[in-house]
Amino acid sequence: MEKVTNILSRKHHFNTVLPNCCVDDALHQMHCENVDHLIVLDGNAFLGILSEHDITSKGIFANKPLTLVYVKDIMNTALPMATIDDSVERCMRLMSEFNVRYMPVFEDRTFKGVICVEDIIQEAIFNREAIFDALNEDVPNAYA
Repeated sequence: MEKVTNILSRKHHFNTVLPNCCVDDALHQMHCENVDHLIVLDGNAFLGILSEHDITSKGIFANKPLTLVYVKDIMNTALPMATIDDSVERCMRLMSEFNVRYMPVFEDRTFKGVICVEDIIQEAIFNREAIFDALNEDVPNAYA
């Protein structure tokens, strides 16, 4: 499979939110932009990711109106990180190991973007011939 940098090169836009934004506004933004996560940035500094799961598992159960809950209070910061030179396979292993759907990508210490499970699925589909041909070479044909 390819490197993470190839996935990022096909992504042209990342949806971001500020850490002091109320969750109600962030949820509205997610709805309008038709996305399931927002990247939390403070200037150019990556702070975390806010996902629909974070909102439902932390925001709603905070027992406060979403207008009084802030992104910084419920965003996910415990994420594994990738570099632009990492392989897609390594990212798949990390996402599985840490049970996450999103992974920030850095070059040196500079934030470059986020890849998600859907990106990896698209990469697998895009490279399906190489993946499945390699698998078929390793498995004997039971019908031959």
